[in-house]
Amino acid sequence: MSEMDLGRFLEEDMGSGDVTTETFVPDILGRARIICEEDAVVAGMEEAAEIFGLLGVTSERLAADGERVRKGTEVMILKGPLRGILTGERTALNFMMRMSGIATATDSVVRAVREKDPLMMIAGTRKTTPGFRSFEKKSIALGGGWRHRDGLYDMIMVKDNHILACGGVGNALDRIRGAPEGMKVEIEVENIEDGVLAAKAGADIIMADHMSPSETRILRERARSINGNVLIEASGNITEENAADYAGCADIVSLGSLTHSSKAVHFSLDLER
Repeated sequence: MSEMDLGRFLEEDMGSGDVTTETFVPDILGRARIICEEDAVVAGMEEAAEIFGLLGVTSERLAADGERVRKGTEVMILKGPLRGILTGERTALNFMMRMSGIATATDSVVRAVREKDPLMMIAGTRKTTPGFRSFEKKSIALGGGWRHRDGLYDMIMVKDNHILACGGVGNALDRIRGAPEGMKVEIEVENIEDGVLAAKAGADIIMADHMSPSETRILRERARSINGNVLIEASGNITEENAADYAGCADIVSLGSLTHSSKAVHFSLDLER
């Protein structure tokens, strides 16, 4: 994301100008520090630094994106125009709060799952905030997860409505053979038999939708007997609390909650007197 792209977020907040800062804050240089107010995996540091940079403020990052920090950790020092620091404060902190929340939630799930299955991937979904997806996907990666597909263009994902629209599972599987060369193909199934058919058709990933851990394990065993490279993704009502139940049963667990429901991490910005 370029500075120009990040500028649109700043412009959304500023509009025609920061009237409060322009009225009450003198045009002098100042310093400030940003503190993480919770135990968290920090993210959005790069974006915050660029936002402040657009306002002539220099930043020193004391923690790296993707780093675990304790409550009370000072993560960034700011120097430059006092007006720039205060004008950019909320936009920059919003990036850090939102992105750190997603990274922290992802890290929590990854650590819980890896205790049981070191190889299973934790993935995000397309249940993202419009206009903010790239940052949310980046946050998942910073938390140790897999971005999964970024949009409709970079992977074929055949879901229940696609299957219905093309006339059933059989027709959908026939069309897999017409996928663009090199494009990964994932197909959603609701039972083991359809998953076996998907494996025979050459799917790269089979999504076990709303299937129990035991059903998912059976599907993986049967699918792997057909195609040793096929991956099984568990999805559907999977939460941070039950994701680890799929350890040893699936290769991937995807959670929409990582992006649509993660709790923001609180940061504060304090001026130095």
